[in-house]
Amino acid sequence: MPRFFLETIAEDDIQITGADAHHIGYALRMRPGEHLTVCANNIDYDCVIREITKDTVFLDAVSKHACAAEPSVFVTLYQAVPKAGKLEEIIQKSIELGVSRIVPVLTARCVARPKAAEFQKKLPRLQKIAESAAKQSGRGCIPEVAPLHTFAEALESAKQADCGVFLYEGGGIRFSEVPLTGKKQIALWIGSEGGFDPKEAETAKAAGFYPVWLGERILRCETAPQAALAILMHLTGNL
Repeated sequence: MPRFFLETIAEDDIQITGADAHHIGYALRMRPGEHLTVCANNIDYDCVIREITKDTVFLDAVSKHACAAEPSVFVTLYQAVPKAGKLEEIIQKSIELGVSRIVPVLTARCVARPKAAEFQKKLPRLQKIAESAAKQSGRGCIPEVAPLHTFAEALESAKQADCGVFLYEGGGIRFSEVPLTGKKQIALWIGSEGGFDPKEAETAKAAGFYPVWLGERILRCETAPQAALAILMHLTGNL
């Protein structure tokens, strides 16, 4: 069933406007009487189309329920900026696996070093990729792709989480040893192609984050978040 997102919703008068309305009427060629799903605030509304005009689709809600695809933990991925288009793949796959927010971070070993203003111009496209991935995977919300952060800015933000984890090839504990019971907000840090600088690792440890080691095999920076998120979702009962 087609899936669309609204930031706010009036349950007695649900309307979809703009590009999504055009997509429903012209690309999908949907007609009154057909069903689609509207998501707002992690709630899924099963709706039937009442009327379609040039720029608005009017809907009646048939039923609603909490989105089953939303995990019980809010995971923020702090991803060191990788080269080329790898960040797009990371955004797509991490949202499929249940991440709730993605924060691109400029770390010491990042090969790609975009300026904040330059990166800001890419955000609309990255957010569009996030929206597409959320629709495809049946999510109840569109995870935010945040503006580019420095390591220090990201560290301050991550301190608000109940638990912080960073993958570190220099050694650490297993994921199964991280105390995740009862944790609702988790900060997951992934390095770029060169991993984390030892000083960054020590700073993260001093902030209370757990260094996690995934074994002898070296994972690419676009593979590591997928592996880590799959393990996290499994350990928290969300996969």
